[in-house]
Amino acid sequence: MTRVLVLGGTGEARKLAERLAERPDLRVTSSLAGRVREPQLPPGEVRVGGFGGVDGLAEWIRREQVDAVVDATHPFAGTITENAVAAAERAGCPILVLRRPAWRPGPGDDWRAAASLAAAAELLPELGERIFLTTGRQGLAHFAALDLRFLVRTVDPPEPPLPPHTTVLLARGPFTVDDEVALLREHRIDVVVTKNSGGSMTSAKLTAARELGLPVVVVQRPPQPAAPSAETVEDAVAWLDSALRQRDHAG
Repeated sequence: MTRVLVLGGTGEARKLAERLAERPDLRVTSSLAGRVREPQLPPGEVRVGGFGGVDGLAEWIRREQVDAVVDATHPFAGTITENAVAAAERAGCPILVLRRPAWRPGPGDDWRAAASLAAAAELLPELGERIFLTTGRQGLAHFAALDLRFLVRTVDPPEPPLPPHTTVLLARGPFTVDDEVALLREHRIDVVVTKNSGGSMTSAKLTAARELGLPVVVVQRPPQPAAPSAETVEDAVAWLDSALRQRDHAG
């Protein structure tokens, strides 16, 4: 039976695992980093925790006789993707990077690009006093020195240090545009900060910001290592079938 490792934690990873778990010719293992306390588990086998860097993952791929790897982690999990590509190459295993398309500004959007969280923090004092910060629970230390008022939305409680004037909202998407507009108005938000994660789960805040005429600071994605890539689950399944056919033909 063909063994497939899906590095997951995203909606695309769960959908891919669902598609592959239906096939009797495949044995699918989804790997989760374990950073979310109550993750939404995909079907099939699931392992939680790291592998021990490139060496550990390469050894796991060889020991478990993995035939193909799909890295479907978050677009900002840059280190994990780099390690996965290096480990797969070392183990002689084909790998695909599955990434949802990035968000792109449209008519009426007021977006300010930032190369990093630190760069985003530098932009804020000139943009407004009340900030809706939706960049995740890690990395908030970059904003901790700012004497601004933050509404921080995360799935799990954020890690300190936090800005001195912070309200924490624990919530998991998807969110509606109407709810996002109401939230921004309730907290009198001046500017929205987000990572360019892409997808529909949390994109409503961008539409809400456009409707209210608010600027959005958008942190750009880290560079992706050289490897085959796909933007949809359907394309990932097609790549997998092609990679397995090539393996069988070569064998």
